[in-house]
Amino acid sequence: MAHIARCPANLRIEMAETNGNLLLDLPFHIPFDRIRAADVEPAVAELLRDARQRIEAVAAEAQPRSFRNTMSVLDESTERLDDAMAVVRHLESVATTPELRAAYNAVQPDVSAFYSGIPLHEGLWRALKAYAATGEAATLQGTHKRYLTKTIDSFRRHGAELDAAGKVRLEAIDTELATVTTKFSENVLDATNAFELVIKDAAGLSGLPRSAVDAARQNAIQKGLEGWRFTLQAPSYTPLMMYLDDSEIRRQMYRAFSVRAGAGQYNNRPLVARILELRRAKAELLGFRNFADLVLHDRMAHSGDRAVEFLKDLKSKTEQHFARENRELLEYRRSLEGSSAPELQPWDVAYYAEKQRAALYDFDEEALRPYFVLERVVAGLFETARRLYGIEVSEERGVAGWESQVRYYSVRDGDGGFLGGFYADWYPRENKRGGAWMDALKTGYPGADGSRPHLGLICGNLTPPVADRPALLTHHEALTIFHEFGHLLHHLLSRVEVRSLAGTNVAWDFVELPSQIMENWCWERETLDLFAQHYQTGQTIPHDLFRKMSRARNFRSANAQMRQLGFGFLDLALHIEYDPRRDGDPTDYARGILREFSPAPLPPEHAAAAAFTHLFSSPVGYGAGYYSYKWAEVLDADAFSRFREQGIFSREVGGEFRERILARGDSEDPAELYRGFMGRDPDPNALLVRSGLVGQ
Repeated sequence: MAHIARCPANLRIEMAETNGNLLLDLPFHIPFDRIRAADVEPAVAELLRDARQRIEAVAAEAQPRSFRNTMSVLDESTERLDDAMAVVRHLESVATTPELRAAYNAVQPDVSAFYSGIPLHEGLWRALKAYAATGEAATLQGTHKRYLTKTIDSFRRHGAELDAAGKVRLEAIDTELATVTTKFSENVLDATNAFELVIKDAAGLSGLPRSAVDAARQNAIQKGLEGWRFTLQAPSYTPLMMYLDDSEIRRQMYRAFSVRAGAGQYNNRPLVARILELRRAKAELLGFRNFADLVLHDRMAHSGDRAVEFLKDLKSKTEQHFARENRELLEYRRSLEGSSAPELQPWDVAYYAEKQRAALYDFDEEALRPYFVLERVVAGLFETARRLYGIEVSEERGVAGWESQVRYYSVRDGDGGFLGGFYADWYPRENKRGGAWMDALKTGYPGADGSRPHLGLICGNLTPPVADRPALLTHHEALTIFHEFGHLLHHLLSRVEVRSLAGTNVAWDFVELPSQIMENWCWERETLDLFAQHYQTGQTIPHDLFRKMSRARNFRSANAQMRQLGFGFLDLALHIEYDPRRDGDPTDYARGILREFSPAPLPPEHAAAAAFTHLFSSPVGYGAGYYSYKWAEVLDADAFSRFREQGIFSREVGGEFRERILARGDSEDPAELYRGFMGRDPDPNALLVRSGLVGQ
């Protein structure tokens, strides 16, 4: 929404009539059901005009420079455009249509050019330097001082001091990156949806649990097919790879998944090469050795080399356990099938690992599914947040979403104050991208006229209800809900007065701390008893089953760690070392790196990089930043030790985590925020201890 009163008195910006275009003046409860693809282009054109006017007004300010007429107005200048693009980008990811995709692609170049052009605006750069030279700027403290320092630094890193030709080149790079990365994401979605495997003979379902069989049957019915339909979406793909006895069908599914967008109509190989070329050119233009150094300059790692060293240290402490786990898995297979049983193939690993886990711990992941009813998991999550942070989350009926299954929740503080709201969209659809994520729709902040609330969303692709059964989740899916809600709490509980530094607008190697720490509660008996109740009997998880689950927690933990380390090494190698003249096709180059981290030989057609949306579906995204998951995992394992020591529902510790981490956004250096909570630097061994990789 536009808040003209927040601008300087001498700044008057003419507002166009909305003409029924809801994107021009979004209410807090966004009317997703009434936003049309035809609204996008005219709305974005008007909002770009408005944002440009505001930027020009900052640059042209005639009065003496102040924080209010320079920094605050800059912070607010793109708010309406930010909010509208967040809505359009979100709808394109969860409810895409050909018309919406075309409209989104049409506006992307201009929007990208606008944002890229902000640091290149000579008048604005002069205004910032002029304010930085004032006596008021010299006396700034806290968040305001950090905002000025980070803004000046960001402008320099994003080309403010380039010559005219350099600025033109940088804008062109950023505009093309926005276009190419959007196309990459579309290709992954389309390639995923293009595949189906239909089993018509029930004998071919041998080994699958009932939940997977019923879901596949319902999927087939929805498509008007006989038999059982399987797709590359996680709720369909994962159980098939873990349980299906037919190795040939597992091979077909694995191959389809591993070559997505790697050839044919949706081939992303040339796009990966172009994205890397553009990122490399951008880094060189801005005076950095490589794209990793550009991206990590203001993150906790600060450089690509330090991120690589971090990963190398974890790898050196993990690889002997990795080798042992894989040796033991092959021995287990041969104990079942004889000493002549062949080496494991990639499509065998999950299948035999699940059998080995059941044999070692008498534990089957599927045994937990009846206890994880989606609605109860969500209710238990909200109760966990209430106990820790004193907030109340309640569903609000009658708020329109983008699909009928979307739910809206309001969040209030313990004193009844309204903190914000969020939408939840849990199930897969063919017009929705894969994975799970949180996003911000509106970022609030405290002000003289009262605090403005936050608005966000949480999305997943979880196991849907089947026939007469509710949505019964795996424990991993429950962890996913807790994880994404941690991101949402970081957004909703923010109390930072500068919008650009609020909520999840933090260094990406810090942003995963609030999300990953939430997963810990999903392993605690006291938490599970709040919501893990059998959907038929209402009984909590039996003690014996909980014990088995806990014992099996670190089963093949070295493999899980090496998988993530492999992605991190691949990411940094592509953005630091990769040379197309020497290394050839980047997708093939990526396979060569991942081979070292795979428990089985990767087939020559393996093309995972062509569908690696974390790295290539946005101009930056997790590009050169995938190591952040492990970096933040060290932080979360260490930080949770305070809860373990003082009580997992300690309001004192929860209150400190809320005040010193969740509420603070990027208002202070993340290392200082962490020390403020823990009283010391993080213990790098905390993750290894939790994963059972120390003392084995």
